[in-house]
Amino acid sequence: MRIPATPVLDRPTALAAPRSPRWAPVELLPPASLLLLGAVLLAPGHGLWFDELFTAEVARLPLAEILRAVVSGRGTTSYLADVPPSYNAPYYVVAHAWVSLPGVGGDTSLRLLSLLAAAGGLALVTRAVARLAGRATGVVAGSVLAAAPLLLEQAVEARSYGLVVLATGGALLGLVRWLQERPRGLLLFGVAGAGMGLMHWYAVTALAAFVVAALLLRGRRALRVVLTGAAAALPVAGLVGVNLLNGTGARNAEHLTTTDGALADLAVAAWAGGSRVLLHLTVGLALVGALRATGVRVIGACWVLVPLLLLTAAELVRPVYLPRYLLAGLLGLGVLAAAGALALPRAARAPAAALLVALSLLAASPLATREPRERADDVVAFLAAEQRAGEPVVAADQRAATGLDHYVRTAAPRLRPDVVLPPDDAPVTAPVTAPVTDGRVWLVRRLIDGEPVPTDDDGILRAAGWRLTGETAFPAVKTDLVVQRWER
Repeated sequence: MRIPATPVLDRPTALAAPRSPRWAPVELLPPASLLLLGAVLLAPGHGLWFDELFTAEVARLPLAEILRAVVSGRGTTSYLADVPPSYNAPYYVVAHAWVSLPGVGGDTSLRLLSLLAAAGGLALVTRAVARLAGRATGVVAGSVLAAAPLLLEQAVEARSYGLVVLATGGALLGLVRWLQERPRGLLLFGVAGAGMGLMHWYAVTALAAFVVAALLLRGRRALRVVLTGAAAALPVAGLVGVNLLNGTGARNAEHLTTTDGALADLAVAAWAGGSRVLLHLTVGLALVGALRATGVRVIGACWVLVPLLLLTAAELVRPVYLPRYLLAGLLGLGVLAAAGALALPRAARAPAAALLVALSLLAASPLATREPRERADDVVAFLAAEQRAGEPVVAADQRAATGLDHYVRTAAPRLRPDVVLPPDDAPVTAPVTAPVTDGRVWLVRRLIDGEPVPTDDDGILRAAGWRLTGETAFPAVKTDLVVQRWER
């Protein structure tokens, strides 16, 4: 008896027959792996760095105050007056809701929010790919993503990228459900698609990739997906409009540099954590997946190519590249590589999949032993031990002020009466609690290339007869801080 071939979704005329319609416990392996690896990365308990500190300080504010700052384009503190929470504003609202829950509110809980969201996103991606191409491909794809250096790094930081992964997984599953059980899945696709852009603007490029894939697979019948995708992009378009109106639309451009057309190469290298062996294996298997993997090759290829092409084109106008900005699109690279591994001849499938996951873990292993990105918590602990009441503790710059303000509030409230934050200068004649006739002034500042960021505090202190008598450095991966002791 002749057995009919299984229909595949990569053919526009194919029937929408799901490969793995029922969920199985093995599909929890990828999110569980990410949670385990994330716990390992969080175990050292390093303090928050500037971007995370910004999240923590904004999230604790009343919701009305956050929204006013977003709309007005003004910062929420004196020392961050030019840094409003307008970028990623919806994330700060989510973070505010999270820290408002009973028993939640510490620094680690904000990182845990990202990790849980990323794990949820991997569960959705695994389910979607399993429905498209079979359970084995889904589990391997999820496992590859769980071990990816770029995703792991971002999944344990108090920023919006974990929620980007969650929204992307939801949009993918919604699209797959629509392909297989039309019209089901369209609502999920739209809601999650809106969440993608709201959590990070660049994720809209991955949403566009899903729309393109639907058009290629279903032609005119994908009109509802196109309209839903367009509607899902409206909220982020509104957010961009708010930022243009309040004058913060191009504020982050100064931190970006052009890649001179190498955006795609740099993005793939970042996904591989700098490992050339993993890079070549990933790209090679992704090409195999794009050519041979049934069920997922059209969605996977669009998922990779559309964001890279759109952002490469955008770079002709202005710099747009940071590796983490491309995370939503690069998830497709991991999925396509996993599909490629299982599209090889049968004897090579398991070794190729195992090698892909193992090399990803190896490339990500330095994250487990990385040094703190910033040591503002150690700075405050040092000051709490050395400073005497009445001695001013002065933050000389924005970075120093953010960390000092946060950790004094959470770990050393005794210091609060003596803390001086920008734009206030060092109080050389009248400190916060008592006249300065002798004693010490503690100046906290950022180092760049081993030199303190220039401020007017040095001149003010010297003119008043103070002299620098000692320094204690707190080097870190992202921000180097130093505590200077001034006496007279």
